[in-house]
Amino acid sequence: MIRKLRRQFVAVCMALVALVLAAVFGSAYHAVRQNIEDLSRQMLQQVLTADNGRGASPGMTIEIGGDQILLPYFTVNIWGDTAYITGGTYADLEDTDVLKNILSQCLAQGTAEGTVSDYHLRYLVQDNGLYRKLAFVDMSMEQAVLIRLVRSYLVIALAAMLALLAIAVAASHWVTRPVERAWKQQRQFLSDASHELKTPLTVILSNAELLEGAGLMDKPARWSGNIRLEAEQMRTLVEQMLTLARADNGVRPAAMEPVNLSDVATDCALAFEPVAFEAGKPLEDHIADEVAVTGDADRLRRLVSILLDNAVKYGAEGGAISLTLEKTERQARLTVANPGEPIPPEHLAHLFERFYRADSSRGEKSGFGLGLSIARSLTELMGGSFALAIDGDLFKAQVSFPLMND
Repeated sequence: MIRKLRRQFVAVCMALVALVLAAVFGSAYHAVRQNIEDLSRQMLQQVLTADNGRGASPGMTIEIGGDQILLPYFTVNIWGDTAYITGGTYADLEDTDVLKNILSQCLAQGTAEGTVSDYHLRYLVQDNGLYRKLAFVDMSMEQAVLIRLVRSYLVIALAAMLALLAIAVAASHWVTRPVERAWKQQRQFLSDASHELKTPLTVILSNAELLEGAGLMDKPARWSGNIRLEAEQMRTLVEQMLTLARADNGVRPAAMEPVNLSDVATDCALAFEPVAFEAGKPLEDHIADEVAVTGDADRLRRLVSILLDNAVKYGAEGGAISLTLEKTERQARLTVANPGEPIPPEHLAHLFERFYRADSSRGEKSGFGLGLSIARSLTELMGGSFALAIDGDLFKAQVSFPLMND
């Protein structure tokens, strides 16, 4: 639990830092890109203004981050169907086909400014009535500057993330230290109390059995029977507390192996049939054949027994208890349903809490309010899911496990 809490703390911190860095770097990138584009447009305007037919002076530059960046450019005049280059520093225009393609793509857009993406050029058109003047600038340097900027941002972000990860991990230990201390104290209390109680309870049970078998008079025998009954209830409580303590410690089943859940459910149904019949609550089972899962057979058997025992204890008098095991496309689903007194929706979420009962009258029945909590812990330890639901007057407890791969 503490490790999970620390991981969540670190994950939240890193997510927040990543969002902040993404927002800062994204805003900076957008601002720089917009600035470069504006400078590029200004340069095009200067080229058109400076071009007097003899060609603008070479070496048109823009300043980015204190560096003077030379942007290759060229200008074209178009008279009717005739076009000729009037100046510039752009190379590789000896191929007239390339120039034709550039001009055709530019003029086809029908806009005063834009880009020719195939050749990585930005253009600006000036219509002088008799002829049109076009200025083109190479965007390769712009893109190179932006790529270099992105790489710098990534390096800075990675370094910052690594540094903050170390800080977040250290901080997670400091933040969770009080929780860890309290959690360890709770686990130690449960473990110590359980082990300390088991020994005297075993002695009480042994002596009670000796008293019952010694042929004493009815009254002492009845007292010894009461002693044994109470001791058995206390032992049940201790065993339940130990189960929860092991679950809290994350102790997984020693052997996760293929288990025929159909056989486990059938055995539990047979064992509880006389108990349910004696309580006046007939048990009906609908168990699919050959439903195989991966788990621990003993814990699965205990899980089903807890659900059936809970239904017998708290089911309505005369109401039928149903045990259903079905196979879906990917899961084995086991449901125990019983009619009972309506449980308010606000109490449903609390039924997993230890020692919790929906109403005080349930305390009159034998039970400690630990059964559903243990059932959920056993389910989660074996990789399953546990859910409670109210369907009309039926209370349903449902567990699901992934089907074993064939």
